[in-house]
Amino acid sequence: MKIGAPRESDPNEQRVALVPETVERLVKAGHEVFIEEGAGTAAGFPDSAYAGAGAKTAARGDIAGSVDIFVHVHSPTPAELSALKKGTVVIGLLNARTDSAGVSALASAGATALSMELVPRIARAQRMDVLSSQASIAGYKAVLLAANSLGKYLPMMMTAAGTIPPARILVLGAGVAGLQAIATARRLGAVVEAFDVRAAAGEQVESLGARFIQPPAAEDAEAAGGYAREQTDDEQAAQREFLKEHIAEADAVITTAAIPGRPAPLLMTADMVAVMRPGSVVIDLAAESGGNVEGTVAGEVVIINGVSINGPINVPSSMPFDASQLYSRNVMALFHLIIDKKEGTLNLDFDDEVIDAICVAHEGEARHGLGA
Repeated sequence: MKIGAPRESDPNEQRVALVPETVERLVKAGHEVFIEEGAGTAAGFPDSAYAGAGAKTAARGDIAGSVDIFVHVHSPTPAELSALKKGTVVIGLLNARTDSAGVSALASAGATALSMELVPRIARAQRMDVLSSQASIAGYKAVLLAANSLGKYLPMMMTAAGTIPPARILVLGAGVAGLQAIATARRLGAVVEAFDVRAAAGEQVESLGARFIQPPAAEDAEAAGGYAREQTDDEQAAQREFLKEHIAEADAVITTAAIPGRPAPLLMTADMVAVMRPGSVVIDLAAESGGNVEGTVAGEVVIINGVSINGPINVPSSMPFDASQLYSRNVMALFHLIIDKKEGTLNLDFDDEVIDAICVAHEGEARHGLGA
């Protein structure tokens, strides 16, 4: 089969969909792989590395118009869609639940679109779980952003001039990003507390050396697939009041709560930010989906009463080498599912729950009620 990946068109995106490691495995399996010149440069993968792995260099439009599988980090551009052959499999983070027009455009182009953010969280799909692999990077980087912004040490320091106490970090949301943030903050010596509406998260939090906090008599809010369900207004009000005293003691708060395909839940209101000490920091990893914190502006650092509220966007792209490696491995795991190992041909089995869940367009039609 012919498989290709272009350079991402977003100037702020440094990741690449296929890395030389994956290309080499595909070429050894008998596939032709085409990479646009410079596609991996920003991520630390020069053209020479792709050539050494057996890839061929081609122009973006030529790749889109000739390959059987077109792999992106994000959605294809309109020009790429117009160049696609009908039946081409398009793989990427397509934001299918929120970009109806994009899904419709993929369907109109005759593409079979596989949206990687829709991979179900089941055991056999773990190696394809892009949301988890990229969230892990975001959680790690969030702690570094917090440490860089704070005017104090994270670990306790014993010096000739006296002892400096460790910084206190509060992590709101103990999913993949939250757990990585907890682990990283603990490695750097901070005292860490964590909150999650899912009671089951407590054991994982404490296994990382952090303290799990939860309001008395709180109801578990875990939904299908391990995600948190949306809470009632009363539950949210009680949660915010409980969290306020912990926020007041924190030097940095990292918020990570997100519901796939929906606006981020508001975890910190303005009055909660107001109890933080000047010089404190908030890192809102949900900024792109509306933010967990009142006052967050996506892509900016806002100062309110001396408190820095940082709403970083596309955090995984800030660590493009490892983020690309993980994304490419996720895609390779999907290839194992959709490419027949013996024949080397495409095998889309819509009775397979993974393929069915991630396929949002096929044979000219949008699927699962998606599309404009």
